[in-house]
Amino acid sequence: MDELKRIMHVEDDPSIQAVARVALEVVGGFQVLTCSSGQEALDKVQDFAPHFILLDVMMPGIDGAETLERLRKLVDLTDIPVAFMTAKVQPEEVAYYHSLGASDVIIKPFSPMQLATQVRNIWNKHHDR
Repeated sequence: MDELKRIMHVEDDPSIQAVARVALEVVGGFQVLTCSSGQEALDKVQDFAPHFILLDVMMPGIDGAETLERLRKLVDLTDIPVAFMTAKVQPEEVAYYHSLGASDVIIKPFSPMQLATQVRNIWNKHHDR
């Protein structure tokens, strides 16, 4: 198992991108690649080789669910946890995200001081299975 270093964050909202980047880079010490769309993530995933993917659910163009489906066709996600970041966390919605293969869900709005810890916890849980 690789060490958790590189995180791909896929989010269309620039303000959320900025807060998450600071939270993950400054607080968490990770290398972050921010993608503004599902298509950008698909274009960059192989070169960046992320250890973890944070994926917005609702994005223009390719939404989070379809992005995850297409990412799975490009790279083996067995060892790469994917967490959706969303405010849509009704039990049936969370069950749907898990049925897509998501490791977990991070609720928006998130705490910038807790985001890196949440990511590490999901990473550890994913690799302890």
